[in-house]
Amino acid sequence: MLLTIERVALLRRVDLFSQTPDRVLAGVAQVLEEVEVPAGAMVMAAGAVEDWLFVVADGELEVRRGEHRATIPAGAVVGELAVLDPQPRTADVVARTPALLFRLRKAAFDEVMATRPEVAQGVVRELVRRLRERMEPSRAPSGTELPGTEPPAAER
Repeated sequence: MLLTIERVALLRRVDLFSQTPDRVLAGVAQVLEEVEVPAGAMVMAAGAVEDWLFVVADGELEVRRGEHRATIPAGAVVGELAVLDPQPRTADVVARTPALLFRLRKAAFDEVMATRPEVAQGVVRELVRRLRERMEPSRAPSGTELPGTEPPAAER
């Protein structure tokens, strides 16, 4: 189990939390659940209705939707739309490598969103980035078939 200061250092690398003061990140870090998954493990299943997001602290995940694939690297977030609007996920997310994930549940996320506008701004920035990638395929990261680092809203 990581120390709070180690969790804060990892969260600092995540775009969603990049504008959040360390004292706030320390509060977020304390409510995170550490989840270790082996390579090949299912992290999220299409059709599941869940109310949490994962921060990839270490390792890589892969989003699978039909024939489409996208890699989720360490420092990225997957499933953040589920904490905004829990709907059935439309993609599977599988660990490509052994991974350490931080799970943030909706209740804790809602509290942070309500009290820290910089986190809400981070969410908006990330969603806008993904929309732009969908609208402008040339902006999508190279080597991925799905734009962005996460499937569309309906998938979370």
